[in-house]
Amino acid sequence: MLVRQPRRALGALYWYVSGRKVRARNRLRLSVVQGSDAYAIWVDTVERRQDALVAAVSEESGGRLLFSILVHQADMRDIATLLSSLERQVHTNWELVVVPASALTSAATDGACDNGRVRMATTATGNAADALAIGAAEARGDFLLPLPAGTILPRTALHRYAQVLAANPEADLAYGDHDRIDGEGKRSFPWFKPRWNAEMFLAQDYLSQACVIRTEAARRALPVAPDLAGAAVYALLLEVSAQSGALHVPHVQAHAAMAEPEDGTARLLAVQRFLAGRHDDAQAHFGPFGTVRVCWPLPSPPPLVSVIVPTRDQFKLLHACIEGVLHRTDYGPVEIIIVDNGSTDPATLAYLHQLDGQNGLRVLRDERPYNYAQLNNFAATHARGEYLCLLNNDTEVTDPDWLAQLMRHAVRPNVGAAGAMLLYDDGAIQHAGVVVGLKRAAGHAHRFLPSGKQGYFRYPHVPHYVSAVTAACLVVARAKFDAVGGLDEQDLAIAFNDVDLCLKLQQAGWRNVYVPQAVMIHHESKSRGRDVAPRHVERYRRELAVLQERWGTRDYVDPLRHPQLDPDNEDFTIRS
Repeated sequence: MLVRQPRRALGALYWYVSGRKVRARNRLRLSVVQGSDAYAIWVDTVERRQDALVAAVSEESGGRLLFSILVHQADMRDIATLLSSLERQVHTNWELVVVPASALTSAATDGACDNGRVRMATTATGNAADALAIGAAEARGDFLLPLPAGTILPRTALHRYAQVLAANPEADLAYGDHDRIDGEGKRSFPWFKPRWNAEMFLAQDYLSQACVIRTEAARRALPVAPDLAGAAVYALLLEVSAQSGALHVPHVQAHAAMAEPEDGTARLLAVQRFLAGRHDDAQAHFGPFGTVRVCWPLPSPPPLVSVIVPTRDQFKLLHACIEGVLHRTDYGPVEIIIVDNGSTDPATLAYLHQLDGQNGLRVLRDERPYNYAQLNNFAATHARGEYLCLLNNDTEVTDPDWLAQLMRHAVRPNVGAAGAMLLYDDGAIQHAGVVVGLKRAAGHAHRFLPSGKQGYFRYPHVPHYVSAVTAACLVVARAKFDAVGGLDEQDLAIAFNDVDLCLKLQQAGWRNVYVPQAVMIHHESKSRGRDVAPRHVERYRRELAVLQERWGTRDYVDPLRHPQLDPDNEDFTIRS
């Protein structure tokens, strides 16, 4: 591990000495570089041990499943390398179907057919979309495994797929993790993937490199239009997954050839066509870092949103927050409810007096001891809006579109809470979704990552379902908020009540979504101090225990968080 930011490392040391040990550890991790050999060490220690256990057991579960591996435009060397990996498979029930690019390719690879389990398709095509249909028609297997040219399989891949599919006989689609491999066999760039996340899959393709598709389901969804050849498997997966979702096999299931440029235009076109007829008003555009951005429609007219802002003194923070909502927010209609929890500062009191009754803004007084959950619940009972926006007084509007972007998701029937990307003053990420189970509690994904960096496989920049979002900036339908009892003001007065709310929404059948197109500055905890300040420690520990007991966060594995990623780290480094 090498120090790359000495100043940040010194800051982490200060926080550790002053008692803020969790924050210190997170900050320190960002000041060092995980060694380039970290993945090689993981392969030698963790993966090798796991694979040895698989190889030692007799194959009973899933043994009857036949896999048809489909390849297109492969040369003889690629086929020979792939065959070598197939012949080492623990699961031995497979066939290889080669769809040649041309008659010339077919002749050049004809020698591979000396192996009885290799079949050359009778029709050649230079179009990858047509090749899928040809291969699916030729296949005899229960499941298809389309492989990009140059990809090989680890020896346990088919066995792991077979086990999962045998245990889930209704499943039509399963996928695994994958990495890259060079000509010398060196592996790199492992993608330890989340469980099935339909919102993320619209934004980027994280299945095609390592997936299996039930043959009958593939045939029903085929053919793929020829002009989608650059994203043919992805287009097929969009259709199949829309019916059944997908199962995640949390192991490296493919070694892909070193990265080739993706056809972003074909991927965007595939999403646009997938949405057409299903969501007529939704639009898809290019997003950051080669992703696709889906713009979900707003109702017409847009519904009233009640923006709830609890506060006590802190005039400068409150002024910046309210002025941004009033004058720099391109969404209407909005009502603002400020809950004043015992302000005594003359400037704050004068500002509240000035605001009350203006522009539909109301100031409610609540002199009870500070209870964040109670303040928001109290304001919600006075709200006129169909939607509630919980907003901290230490947030600041930087993008006029923030509320409209959140509402585009919050109005969707399947969505619970929608949360924004929150940035520190220096532009680093403060919140990009909450990962439950981090540090045996909950933590913010990608905290401290510069917002211009892509992060772990672009996660901070694509909308995706998450277990929770922070109530520093959160939008939820009033009816859904009420249905789960709002925030827990009895046992989680200050900390973790937003996580608890989101988990209750999830338990009720709604999905919480992180919306990176909604961006705000969050001057975190400046108004009330940090939970781990000495005077708050006892209360914080009590509320932490409630979260841990209620939701089992001591050993919770978040759907976004792969079990091989470090559970004590808010970035996405490999578990050591």
